[in-house]
This record gives sequence, C-alpha cells and structure tokens, in this order.
Amino acid sequence: MKMTHQPFHSVARIFRILIFQAMTMLTMVVMVISGCTVGPNYQRPEVTTIPAAYTGVSDEWKVAAPQAHLPKGNWWEIFDDPELSRLESEATEANQDLKAAYARFNQARAVADVARSGLFPRLGVSFQAVEQHDSENRVVGGKPGRTYDTFTLPFDLSYELDLWGRVRQLVESATAQAQAVADDVESVKLAVQAEVAADYFAIRSLDADKALLLSSIEVYRKSLELVRNRRAGGMVSDLDVAQAETVLKTAEAQLSDNALQRAKFEHALAVLTGKNASLFRVPERPLALGPLLVVPTSLPSELLERRPDIAAAERRMAAANANIGVATAAFFPTIKLGAQAGFWSGDLSANRNMSNLLSLSSGYWAVGPSLSLPLFQGGQLTANLRQAKAAYEETVARYRQTVLNAFAEVENNLVAEHLLARQYEDVTAALMSARKQLEVASNRYKAGLVTYLEVATAQNNVLGIERLATRLRGQQLVAVVSLIKSLGGGWQVTSKDGGSH
Repeated sequence: MKMTHQPFHSVARIFRILIFQAMTMLTMVVMVISGCTVGPNYQRPEVTTIPAAYTGVSDEWKVAAPQAHLPKGNWWEIFDDPELSRLESEATEANQDLKAAYARFNQARAVADVARSGLFPRLGVSFQAVEQHDSENRVVGGKPGRTYDTFTLPFDLSYELDLWGRVRQLVESATAQAQAVADDVESVKLAVQAEVAADYFAIRSLDADKALLLSSIEVYRKSLELVRNRRAGGMVSDLDVAQAETVLKTAEAQLSDNALQRAKFEHALAVLTGKNASLFRVPERPLALGPLLVVPTSLPSELLERRPDIAAAERRMAAANANIGVATAAFFPTIKLGAQAGFWSGDLSANRNMSNLLSLSSGYWAVGPSLSLPLFQGGQLTANLRQAKAAYEETVARYRQTVLNAFAEVENNLVAEHLLARQYEDVTAALMSARKQLEVASNRYKAGLVTYLEVATAQNNVLGIERLATRLRGQQLVAVVSLIKSLGGGWQVTSKDGGSH
C-alpha cells in the first residue's frame, strides 16, 4: 500500500525541530563555558632593577610642580606661550604622520572585531537556480533523459565550539595588538608635539640671536664712524679703521647663516603642522629670557606606566603570549556544530511566483556536529608552536630594551637640563664681566691710551658671550622638552589630601 506524506506532516514536527535546535545551542553554551584554555597564562616579565631615584637629580635639584590650572597632557602650556599652544593644536589636528597612526589604530581595531566575530555563530542564506539534464543511463534518482530545473533556498548555521580557547586567544591577541597600536598613536603624538616645541624654541633662539646681531651691528657702525672721524683728525692709523671694519663685516656676515638656520626650522614646523612650507611663516619674536624652567620628576617606577612606547611593548608581549595558546590549540580536535534548513523545489509553480518554493512541502533541514583532528602535518604544528614561543621571547627582549632605553633617555635629559641651566648661569655672570671690560676698553680708547684692537677684542667677546647665552637658553628649553617627552608627557602631582595639582 502506497503512503502519501502531508506537507511537513504536522506543526508538531516544526516544534520538535525548534526544541532540538534550542537544546543543541544550550549544549554548545555549556560546553564553551566549561571548556579549558590551553597555552601559558600571561604574566608581565620582570625588568631590570628599578632605582629609588634618578641619578641625574643632584642634591641641588629644585623640584617645581606644574601650575594648578594646566590639564594633564597639554604639557607645553607650562611655557605660557600662546603661539606655541596654537602650533601644538594645529600639529595635533593636521600632522600627517599622526593621521597615519590613527588609521593604523582603526585597522587594528577592525582586526580585533574580526577575531571577536569568531565567538558567535555564523548564519548565511543563499539562492541557487540550476537547469540540468540527467543521463539516460543514470542508475538511481533524478530524471533520466530529461531536462529540468531545481531551485534551492538554504539557510546555513555553523558554530565552532571553542573548547581549547583558540578563538578566545585569537581575540585576546588581536585586542592586545589594538591596544599596542593605540599606545603607538600616543607615542607618535608625543613625538610630534615634542618636535614642534623643540623647533619652535630653536626659531625663537635664532630670533634672539638675530636681534643681538642687529643691535651689535648698529653699535659697530657707530664705532666705525667714530674711528673714521678720529682717523680724519690724524688721531689713529688706518689699522684702527681696518679693525673696526672687520668687526662690522664679520657680524653682518653671520646674519645669512642665522637666516638659513631659521628657514630650516620654519620649514620643519610647516611639515609638522601639515602645511606647505612655501606658505608657512612664523613671525619673528626673540626668546624671552625669564627664569629657567625646571621639570618635576616622578618616581622612576612610574615611568613604566606613563611612557606609551613601554605600554605598547608590554601589550605586544601579551599578544605574543596569546599566540602561543593559539598554536597550542591547533594540536587538539576542532568541533563544529552545523545546521541547515530551507526550501527545495523543481518548479516555481505555474504562475511563476515563489509560492511553490516557499511551501511547507518544499522544506528540508539537517543538523549535526563535525570533528576534525590533525594526525600528520609534516611537523607544521610543532614548527608553528616554536615560532610562536620564539616570537614571544623576542617581544620580552624588546620590552626590556625599551625600558632600558627609557631610563637612559630620562637620565641623559636630566643631566642635560641641569648642566645647561648651570652653564647658563655661569655664562650670564661672564657676560657681566665682558660688558664691564668693553666699557673700560672704550674709555681707554677714547682717552688715547690704547689702540682700537683692544676695543674690537672686547666687542667680539661681548657678542660671542651674548650669543652663547642665547643658544644655551634655547638649548635648555629644548632639554626641558626632551625630558618631558622621555618622562611620558603630561603629569599630575597628587597631594597628601588626595587633590591634584
């Protein structure tokens, strides 16, 4: 007796399918929750012994706290220079290297999202329309000797049971890499900001040097006029005139070198702020010779938390450690749960619509797990694991080297800032003596007691020391910028009562 099946037999079958799928998903969740994670647990490795204080800080070191109203991060505001603040803002917004760093961060974040998608089931749908002709000698099924159409609308569901933590550690690695790239962005930003400040102070130092040269040239011209008048009166020889002219021409010749150096720093600032060098100008303004600025130093241990390059190196260690787990999980079975349901029909019905394809009688479904286990890979899995472990050891070495370099940079900049400040004070005292010497030499020359050589020598000494003082002032400010950069940028000092200043 031939039996006929009703379309999808009954509604009860649909409920059984739904209940079975729900139980399958519940089993998956329980297995994932109870699943183990292979590979080593991450622990930040120890670095070299951290000293109690920086050796560059001497007993005479003066600790100065930043002003209370300054926000953390805008460290350049301690210089109280609106022009510098404007340039820093422009560089932060328009620097192309910084924009490229932000783009790399967005890429890394997208990669992390791709890895995170592996934690969720995959669901897809497709549609297939096939016209085919079966062989007349076909043994089983089909329509021998006939041409016919088939239409399929399947929904596919798949999910990998992360029993060994492979997917989770892929997510952990990608997340750590994204965090490292975010720290790289901060490193680029800090480097750009520090370079802007250093170039700006170099320009201001050159402006002060130019002002000294112009002032000295004016004095030398008057001196030359005086010597020529005395020569016309027969009071001095041509040698004095030649000496006065030499002093004047030497000072005038140094203006060209000053202009060349300033142009180079100005063009560098244009690039840093994302502008065309041909259209970029920094108005001339001599460097203000105020009190020397001293940067407060934090505890050496805090350097490990504040420097973005150290933070990036540490995050890359965490990513490399997670990759060891991914390589280890490859030795274990991979279990996936799959399900498929949809509609299959050989006809779209006579009126050429989708009613026949989407009817219950055209429906089908299938569900079941799959398991794969590597048996022989020619040593590939072992080699991948060795490579992952070696990559981790490389990141550990790079992390420790980054820490060593960071402490060396801080020590170098502490010494530079301190010694340049002391040298500036010594040169300032020497300048007072040189000016006194010039005054005495000028009076002796006017009295006819000495030749102009003594005056010219004194003038050269004064100009040389004044220019040296200006350069030292600029170098000291650049050393302050370098120290702030080596310390990780902005800071906050927390008082004992819990307030920040």
